[in-house]
Amino acid sequence: MDENQTETPAEPEDRETRNWAMALHLSLLSGLVVPLAGLIVPVVIYLIKKDSLPGLVPHGHVVFNWIVSALIYAVVSLVLVVVGIGILLLAALALLSIVFPIIGGIKATEGEVWGYPLSIRFFK
Repeated sequence: MDENQTETPAEPEDRETRNWAMALHLSLLSGLVVPLAGLIVPVVIYLIKKDSLPGLVPHGHVVFNWIVSALIYAVVSLVLVVVGIGILLLAALALLSIVFPIIGGIKATEGEVWGYPLSIRFFK
């Protein structure tokens, strides 16, 4: 950027979208405090804000894809506990379920929609 150009601040709606997108990603972590809140809070945020902030929709799809994917991975891991490897898979899933929402929230504040790796795409 040269000396004559200045960076314009984000539009208020864009800033609001980024803030709510970050909240949507980080709301997955609410399940660490209150059981099942990590499933309910993101849905509530999405349903309340999706019409007024259309930029939130792709973030909602990313979050919902991860919720469904994580549930599938958890069930498969629980079945594999019998073999012994399921415990390691559950530990890895727990770690990823903390790390991915944090990264997604950071990327959302930067205006980027970050698809969680290992997430199965149910919602496009």
